[in-house]
Amino acid sequence: MTEYAVVIAGGGPTGLMLAGELALAGVDVAIVERRADQKLAGSRAGGLHARTIEVLDQRGIADRFLSQGQVAQVARFAGTPLDISDFPTRHNYGLGLWQNHIERILAGWVDELAVPFYRARDVTGFAQHDAGVDVELSDGTSLRAQYLVGCDGGRSLVRKAAGIEFPGWDPTTSFLIAEVELAEEPQWGIHHDAIGRHAFRKLEDGLVGVLVTEKHLPTSDATLRDLSEALIAVWGTDYGVHSPIWISRFTDMARQAAAYRERRVLLAGDAAHVHNPVGGQGLNLGVQDAVNLGWKLAQVVNQTSPDSLLDTYHAERHPIAARVLRDTLAQVALFRQDDHTKALSEIISELLSMDEPRTRFAAMMSGLDVHYDLGEGHPLLGRRMPDLDLVTANGPRGSSPCCTMPGRCYSTSVSPAASTSLPGQIGSS
Repeated sequence: MTEYAVVIAGGGPTGLMLAGELALAGVDVAIVERRADQKLAGSRAGGLHARTIEVLDQRGIADRFLSQGQVAQVARFAGTPLDISDFPTRHNYGLGLWQNHIERILAGWVDELAVPFYRARDVTGFAQHDAGVDVELSDGTSLRAQYLVGCDGGRSLVRKAAGIEFPGWDPTTSFLIAEVELAEEPQWGIHHDAIGRHAFRKLEDGLVGVLVTEKHLPTSDATLRDLSEALIAVWGTDYGVHSPIWISRFTDMARQAAAYRERRVLLAGDAAHVHNPVGGQGLNLGVQDAVNLGWKLAQVVNQTSPDSLLDTYHAERHPIAARVLRDTLAQVALFRQDDHTKALSEIISELLSMDEPRTRFAAMMSGLDVHYDLGEGHPLLGRRMPDLDLVTANGPRGSSPCCTMPGRCYSTSVSPAASTSLPGQIGSS
């Protein structure tokens, strides 16, 4: 049986980032991924928030993403733009870049670090024992690891097999999203009606990106027929929809793992939390989970820190995801089209045009206000240490080291007189 220090189930953005973190620390890690290669049907999630760009910058790979995406102010709350260009960070912006490209770049980095992949295979089960975890694969083989991390999505087999509960809120509304071809010209742009929110956007090679709200909650996976029927219900025509590249369904369901750790099994990304994609926080949340877990797992595997350090992963990251779930529920509610909700949405938009609310919500949506509760002590405890440019008697010395504990803090460029406590508590990683 082949042995590794860590086996990661799932080679999406979260699993890739975690593998890179561990490999940088000299940890023997492998990824089990059901896809035969890194190709992804459709563009999927689109964009990186400022906090994630900072994380990638700390690892020296941010430029790989920035060179292929579109820098922009991407933070929004319920559709209201939130400018972060005045925030004290080297990356006071977001990046428009589709998930297929994000995964490709991350996979290239992980390949450079010589992380082995077990492709075209799934984790089908595992057994924990005092010394590690025996991991069963769909091809009948097994791997042995000190730790297993489930990065295998919202339907995570690892989470279910570990017996970790997944409480939350059931869906109340459903959306279809697709990349297809249309025989007829649609009404481009974003539209709202009594059913909900709908949109058409032009893609490359004649493809059309479609978003349509469904009248009823479905009970099965999305099909081309479902998309056609949903379009007819809204527009009276399906515009001759055909040749789908990708069709998916998402709802406003919000669930979170009751525990991020069960002995030698841990969860990260969508395996630990699912929610509506409004605000574009899901992929970013998973990548940041991976960074928080990665350095801790490396410390434990390398016997630098005790196993109890892994308990701080849940303590720090669970509250962050819980807040994202709350925020996405609120945003979806504000998209409803009854007169009462429209009035409330207009008031919220007005409030967010004011500086203090804008700063607070922008910090939250961009991930720049993360603040871990590390107990009593100095008011800055648990906040991110700023990344300052040092100037000595011998001249500039470049950026200061962030801190001695890897993963605790990440770069933000501020002047020595600047405060790390913007309204909204810009804090630690």
